[in-house]
Amino acid sequence: MALCVAVLIASEFMPVSLLSPIAAELGVTEGRAGQAISISGIFAVATSIFVAGLTRRVDRRLVLASFSATLVISGTIVTFAPNYLVLMVGRALLGIAIGGFWSMSTSIVMRLVPPDSVPKGLAMLNAGNAIAATIAAPLGSLLGSYIGWRGAFFAVVPLALLALVWQWISLPSLPPRSSKGSSNVFRLLLRPPVAIGMASIMLLFMGQFALFTYLRPFLETVTAVSISTLSLLLLLMGLAGVAGTTIVSRLLQKRLFVILAGIPLIMAVIALGLIAFGSSSTITAMLLVGWGLFSTAAPVGWGTWLSRTMPDDAEAGGGLQVATIQLAITLGASVGGVLFDGYGWWTTFLLAAGLLFGAFLLAIAAWRSTRR
Repeated sequence: MALCVAVLIASEFMPVSLLSPIAAELGVTEGRAGQAISISGIFAVATSIFVAGLTRRVDRRLVLASFSATLVISGTIVTFAPNYLVLMVGRALLGIAIGGFWSMSTSIVMRLVPPDSVPKGLAMLNAGNAIAATIAAPLGSLLGSYIGWRGAFFAVVPLALLALVWQWISLPSLPPRSSKGSSNVFRLLLRPPVAIGMASIMLLFMGQFALFTYLRPFLETVTAVSISTLSLLLLLMGLAGVAGTTIVSRLLQKRLFVILAGIPLIMAVIALGLIAFGSSSTITAMLLVGWGLFSTAAPVGWGTWLSRTMPDDAEAGGGLQVATIQLAITLGASVGGVLFDGYGWWTTFLLAAGLLFGAFLLAIAAWRSTRR
């Protein structure tokens, strides 16, 4: 499952490291090319909302395998896309795979490991996220400079096939079981702690991807780094993400809401730091390492929050959380692209800082609501 997550994340955010060459070959602006991330988010939202209800009678092992197969098909279509429209079709299929797989992941981890090991299980799953950030972005930009962005996208297809086969062999049968809760994800929002927590998640991921989606153009035009330096910076971000995921999993038992509130606050400060010191390659490198350290750890914290807040509604809650995250990514990338093209990169980064600070405030409100 961790390998499949790595391929999913690598596929979803590959355009970040290849935004410029994709835009140049397909004859679109960088802001429009960034919508390749938005379209996958839209379809991920739709899938995550309905997947629990539509697959309630299907073995979860088969469900995960189906979404993994969709990932393989998507990667193949994107690789050979002759134009922007076909590229977006492939990205839409990727969104279906992302929404379905992520929606089921927390509930399946809760079935595979004892309750006190859920944070560690989620950290292991999200290590796939961190590994993807480590490998996909720098390797994508590096491969893109030698074999083109299509070759870089095709590199993830064999990994997706491996993940599919490995999953089918290693996962036990997971028959659907009756839930004490409802498969209607929207009913969960009637609970104040859930509603406030999801609002915090929304602002966190909107802010994160308003900035992250347009990181390469920023580094190329503002920091003025070479392709090799760009790859190194993205690699350092990914390595920091691996470290952050490991550290956070050990602190979540007693410091859950401190972590949930602290991460977006620190990320907001980093976004402001990039605006102020973006022309300095040294300071920018330090800030991006901090960004990788904290941003990659955020899903582990909110996944643990989900397992504690909605233990009897894990699948519906997972669908709601993934829908919220993917909608946030879509909005963040879309609005960020409009600002990036129309008003300059710094407006996109300033928007990110404001959204992240809002996520900090809402995380505190979620903690107080939970205590009540």
